[in-house]
Amino acid sequence: MSRWEPNARGRLEQAALDLYSERGFEQTTVAEIAKRAGLTERTYFRHFADKREVLFGGTGPLHDLLMNTVAAVPESTAPIAVVTVALDAVAAVFQGRHAHSRKRQAVIVANPELRERELIKMAAWSAALADALRRRGVADPAASLAAEAGIAVFKVAYERWVGEAEDRGLARLVRESFDELKAVTVGE
Repeated sequence: MSRWEPNARGRLEQAALDLYSERGFEQTTVAEIAKRAGLTERTYFRHFADKREVLFGGTGPLHDLLMNTVAAVPESTAPIAVVTVALDAVAAVFQGRHAHSRKRQAVIVANPELRERELIKMAAWSAALADALRRRGVADPAASLAAEAGIAVFKVAYERWVGEAEDRGLARLVRESFDELKAVTVGE
């Protein structure tokens, strides 16, 4: 190994994404990821539990951002508006990451195990949003409906965003998708 270089986690994430794109998820080993990053397998496992998690490392911070944003929205705000603000904050994190996100999504779509992990992440976000709305005094089914609708909107916007060659901005597409949902529900 060469001398110590900073950002081991980021280097591992990039090496994994590159290898998964080049060779496929199933054909890539943790040893190969570590080697490409100039690190050891031991270092890899200090940062990630398995080779799937390297693609989902940002899930915790995004979850925290969702919850912190919900908590900061004024109590008088309607539930779907709270969800909109929270998901807009998450979308802003993706600014400047279009190419990376497109590459990551291509790897996920190509592998059923990764698609399942992505769905689990979205379900966890929905459950957390619903719980946060309940803590704000929103009763069910309104809390669950607002959270599920918000996650569906985010998922549709994200898929549109990574599917486009040009980066129009995920936050913009999230807002457009919420507008589409409103139009669908009121019959416009």
